[in-house]
Amino acid sequence: MGYAIAFSSQAGRQLKALRTYHRRTLIRRNTVLLAHQPQVPTRNRKPLEPNALAPWELRVGALRVFYFVNEETRQVCIVAIGTKDHARVLIDGEVVRL
Repeated sequence: MGYAIAFSSQAGRQLKALRTYHRRTLIRRNTVLLAHQPQVPTRNRKPLEPNALAPWELRVGALRVFYFVNEETRQVCIVAIGTKDHARVLIDGEVVRL
């Protein structure tokens, strides 16, 4: 049984702001990479150090998807979508420290 994927209102707004190509790629990758075993570290998915944003990060090219997993409801909640620019992560045009 897989996990349902939900977007927070902030992440939904960030998703809509992406170019169509990036939006489609991100949705396809989320479905494949997060629907099954979202808490298993892989080459593109890793746990983060404790921070105020989210405990997990998924890398899709230059995009970064930040999420948490609710095991009780078997749901992955995407809380933010940002871009990686060298050593900085930008979410809504602001630099975020993780």
